[in-house]
Amino acid sequence: MKFMDSTEIESLAKLYHKTPPSREEAVVIQRELQKKVIIQNGFKEIKRVAGADLAPIKGVEKLVCGIIVFSYPELEEIERVSAVVEEQFPYIPGLLAFREGPAIIEAFKKLQNKPDLIMVDGQGIAHPRGFGIASHVGVLLDIPAIGVAKQRLYGKHNEPPDNEGGWTPLINPHKGNTIGAVVRTKKGTKPVFVSIGHKIDLSTAVRLTLTCTKGFRIPEPTRQADIFVAKLKTIEI
Repeated sequence: MKFMDSTEIESLAKLYHKTPPSREEAVVIQRELQKKVIIQNGFKEIKRVAGADLAPIKGVEKLVCGIIVFSYPELEEIERVSAVVEEQFPYIPGLLAFREGPAIIEAFKKLQNKPDLIMVDGQGIAHPRGFGIASHVGVLLDIPAIGVAKQRLYGKHNEPPDNEGGWTPLINPHKGNTIGAVVRTKKGTKPVFVSIGHKIDLSTAVRLTLTCTKGFRIPEPTRQADIFVAKLKTIEI
């Protein structure tokens, strides 16, 4: 699989993360980048999976991101990196990637062991303009990506069966097409919202989400990344 080098990533980041772009400019960029999303598998096999999460640092205009790379399917940790960046874009619903994307890209550039796929705590194409943070990161990094969100941002659905692995489609309310899956990763818990980020199809995204779940509601890559970021926040404070 071809990965962009750090120079290519940095040039794309500068191009698509103007400081600061207006809301209108961001929407135009988002619509343009959405055209680049590939909804088919862009890999032959998965040997390494990364989980990414991030959070604002209280009291300062900074974001901290953590990425952990795991072997797959063993889910043994290989590497973890982090990055702290200045906020370059305000919080605007539907444009979260312009605020959080630069932190993920900065952390990703530090990895020595590039993953075959990245799992992001957020939306992929299950987004009003079909381009959430998992798609944004996937396209800019040219890497297969899955969005696994704790809450629904967009779409309508029926409740999935109350058994591990049960799921129902998440439907675009205007076009009627499937934009994600509402997946029960553990019996008796709330489902997660899985969607294509980039270079993957939905059935594979659901399967990988389930095989990366180890007895918890949240798949292990993003669950561990969340724990990592929580610790990093206390250090930065």
